[in-house]
Order: sequence, then C-alpha cells, then structure tokens
Amino acid sequence: MSASSDARPDPTPATAATPTAPPPPPPDTGPDTGPDIETDARPYRGGDPYADYRGGEFPFTALVDLADRRLGGGVVAANDEFFAERENLLLPGTAVFDPREFGHKGKVMDGWETRRRRGADADHPFPADGDHDWALIRLGVPGVVHGVIVDTAHFRGNYPQRVSVEAAAVPGTPSARDLHSDAVRWEPLVPPTPVRGHAANGFAVDAERRFTHLRLCQYPDGGIARLRVHGTVVPDPEWLGLLGTFDLASVVHGGTVEDASDRFYSPPTNIIRPDLARQMDDGWETRRRRERGGHDWVRFRLAGHGEIRALEIDTAYLKGNAAGWAAVYGCDATAADPADEASWYEILPRTALRPDSPHRFRLAAPATATHLRLDVFPDGGIARLRAHGALTATGQARLVERYAALTD
Repeated sequence: MSASSDARPDPTPATAATPTAPPPPPPDTGPDTGPDIETDARPYRGGDPYADYRGGEFPFTALVDLADRRLGGGVVAANDEFFAERENLLLPGTAVFDPREFGHKGKVMDGWETRRRRGADADHPFPADGDHDWALIRLGVPGVVHGVIVDTAHFRGNYPQRVSVEAAAVPGTPSARDLHSDAVRWEPLVPPTPVRGHAANGFAVDAERRFTHLRLCQYPDGGIARLRVHGTVVPDPEWLGLLGTFDLASVVHGGTVEDASDRFYSPPTNIIRPDLARQMDDGWETRRRRERGGHDWVRFRLAGHGEIRALEIDTAYLKGNAAGWAAVYGCDATAADPADEASWYEILPRTALRPDSPHRFRLAAPATATHLRLDVFPDGGIARLRAHGALTATGQARLVERYAALTD
C-alpha cells in the first residue's frame, strides 16, 4: 500500500524545515550595515507575521519528535533566559507573535531569548569568539536522532548568528550539575553553523547512537522559538521486561507509523501517543472520502515481536467526524512479508465505532505480530489506538541486541 497521492497542505511552521543547507555567515561589516538578505528577516510591518516566514520540508519531520513535551521532554537548565523562558522551546504548535505585548523586560516573545552579550571593555565591545548561551534538553523518549529543526520564528533581528547541537546518553534522571560533569561524553550532532532569522533551520543528523539529552548552544546570544528533535525511539528492554504487559504500539515503547493512506488534517503518529486526546486535532483525521469502494488506513510497526491480548480504539473529541467502522489486521514479519497483502490476518473484524467514545476489545486468543494495520471505513478520525500485550522471547532478544548496539 502507498500513501495518498493527493496534494497535502504545507506543514505547520513549527515543524517545517528548509531543504537547503544554511547560507554562509554574513561578512563582519560593522554595526551600521543593513540586514543581510541571506540570513536576516525584514522588520515586521503588520499583517500575518508568518507571511514572510522561511520554511520548507525535510524527510525526517515525518518521524516522532523525541523532545516533545507531551512525551516527557523538558528543558533542564539554561545559562540565561532573561527575555523569554527556556521552556518555550519544546511547546507543541507554532510560535505565537503579538506585536503589542511588552513587559518590564521588553518584548514578550514565544521562545527562548537571552540578553545581549557584551565584550570585556569599551575597546572590545563585541563578544569574544566562542561566547555562547546554552540550554540542556531532556528527550521525552530516548532514541536515535535523524534530524533537528532550530526554528527562529519571529526572531528577525535578534536570532543567533550560529547554533550547535550536541547529544549524550546519561542513565536515570540527571541534574544540570550531573550533565556538566566531565564524565559525560557529548557528541556533536550539528557543529556551530549559521542560521537564518524568522525561519525553520533544518539539519539532517547521521549518528547511529541512542541519546537521552541534548545541549543546544547559540552564538553569541539571541532567540530561538522552537526546537524539534526527530528520530526513532529506542526503549530500554530491561524496563519493558519489568512492565510485562504494555502497549506494544505506543511511540514511547518504540511503536512507529510506517505508512498511511491520508495525513490531511493531522499526523497518524498522534494516535499512538501515550496521553489522552485533549481536542479534535489531537488524533488522526482524514479528509472526506468521496469515491466509493475505498477506505483509509494506517500501518504500524510494533515495539517488537509480541503477543497482543487486547485492543483499545478511542474516538475522543471526534463527534461529527469519527470513523464509522474500524478493523485491525496483524502481520508477523519474522515469518512473512508485510508488503504482501496475503501476509495480513484479521485480529478485529469490521466493528462499528461510536463518536467521542472509548472502545475496548478483549481478544479470544493472543495475536502474534510485529506489525498492525488499522482500517477505517469509509474515512474519518481516530484519537488513540492501544495494543496491549507483551514481547515474545524473540522480540525481547532482538530489542536487547539493538539496545546494546546503540548504547555504550
């Protein structure tokens, strides 16, 4: 199966990224120089503040945001947050700009903004080379980072000249002091690189290791609206073993959306988040299907080879646009090819769904699978899907092997 070929709306500015490499740094021509056309944005003159926002797309933005606040991400510490709080970096959604909102410290910005750095004395007014501000980020779910978005939305003349991103793997729940320890090995993901103002600055990452924390630096100072850290989750197999039964489809346990027929209104990854939906767009909703005979679907890869014992399908907040019926199919990729339609078998037959309601299904016998496919008829929305079960011995062994390969 392949995703719909219909045109899709542009990604939201908070998750979009520029497909081209960042431009070279602007020349040092002194304070009287006007804005650099490659990096600076024009001053805001009214109207839609996103009208001149520089976005784009990167393939890695289809992956889960490992730093998502809703998955447990947090900004542990920052050396400076004079103008705007560090916690704004991980807020879901796009940054908001109100040109009329000022406080005692200046313009109120929806992002992380530090004060202006100064040099040592009047003869050396500019910051020294290498001066920078930093923020320590705890990933909500540890994993392999495939791409980073440093979004400078609304920071037009006060964005950093360069940014860098480093990553580390630290067990437990370390403090800022722990993360500053010489024992922590920080690996560069993005070296100090020029960025653009009022833009999505995207960086593909090639580092096949499991990380738990990031260090975001901006040179020499400035503001960043949002940080997105896209990648694949690598759960701790020892923890999953202690849990025994858990949601095999959940993104926090390593479940992944592989493909979907439609992503028009909201991403299908929403339906395997561990929290409850809080509003209509917090799940997966398709466009209205007009051709007869078809249906929408999502295909998932589970945390590992497992036995599913119960299913939950929730249509919370989807009242006039919930899917009418749903069916669930499984595939065991250790013995069959998920690309072959004949490899899929029925776990839950086509079943009517109620709007804005939880639905729980106890399976007559455990279903062994590595993949699930949720079919909805004819279209509509699903808030959450849960696949409760446990890893098989094969699934546990493969997860232990992968974890060891990606961890020091």
